[in-house]
Amino acid sequence: MRRPTASDLIPRQSGRGVAAGATPVDFTDAWLRNRRLSEHTRAAYRRDVTGWLTWCAGVDMDPLRATFLDLNEYARTLEATVDSRSGRLLTPATVARKLSALSSWYAFLVRLRAVPANPVTDADRPRINRDHSATIGLTPEQVDALFVAARADPRPSGPRNLAVLALLADLGLRVGELVSVDVADVGHERGHRSVRFVGKGGRARRRALAPDTAATLDAYLTGRAHAAGVPVDELDGPLLVTATGARLDRHAVFRLVRRLARDAGLPAWDRLSPHSLRHAFATTARAEGVPLEDVQDAMGHADPRTTRRYDRDRHNLDRDPAYRIAAARAARTAAG
Repeated sequence: MRRPTASDLIPRQSGRGVAAGATPVDFTDAWLRNRRLSEHTRAAYRRDVTGWLTWCAGVDMDPLRATFLDLNEYARTLEATVDSRSGRLLTPATVARKLSALSSWYAFLVRLRAVPANPVTDADRPRINRDHSATIGLTPEQVDALFVAARADPRPSGPRNLAVLALLADLGLRVGELVSVDVADVGHERGHRSVRFVGKGGRARRRALAPDTAATLDAYLTGRAHAAGVPVDELDGPLLVTATGARLDRHAVFRLVRRLARDAGLPAWDRLSPHSLRHAFATTARAEGVPLEDVQDAMGHADPRTTRRYDRDRHNLDRDPAYRIAAARAARTAAG
């Protein structure tokens, strides 16, 4: 049977203005197909909407008739929910993200005239400190310790693991971007070694590979080609693969980062993630004097405020502009 498309859900007017025969699940399928999303984000959005629909079923309420009062009640339920992974209550940021997904879902239904208004618009959402990130960051010295641990890894996967670490630490890639790269995406461009990938929102992006990063990647690919008995230029498929040749997935990267952190003796190793290296990339780049807009472009952020939140050293008093202003004044005085 053919799956319904968005055009199938444009309502044939009924008393409630809802498409005849269309269910909330049908709307969800159409909504997700209509968005440029990574598979990871698509799955997360589906879980968020499914959670809402399950709650609605539990209180015997039609989600297509929900009001902001119902969304408020749902939000309070979420705030009292314990995360099965952490054993702690859902954070305000998590609750806000779930409500944001529902807002996007309802906005889609409004455009299809399946509901008269978006009930999330007037809901009481959690207040989020936009200057805070729950991700545990790493100092440059801690990142160096990860590289030492990776280089000392005797496993056959050691060269690949070092390549994973280099791409995360030196480029600040998101884990979804990292695992999506194919061998064909690595090449040369205007005198630079480069890598192309699909960024957040489905945007095609490219980044330069520093010499050490390129050498690490070349060593991994050379060893992989030798094991396969083919020239390097005949390799194809995913860039990062398992022992069986399958594409390395995000879960394996999470495990790898934590194992290297444990081997390196880093504190809170069991709470680190690939995103910790992305935060470290931003902090180190800014500490080395890279302009905010260049870091923003490198990380693929639409809003510079997001980039600033990744900069863990932004409140360091050593970086207070007062010092530079005073130094410049002193230099002018001396010159005069």
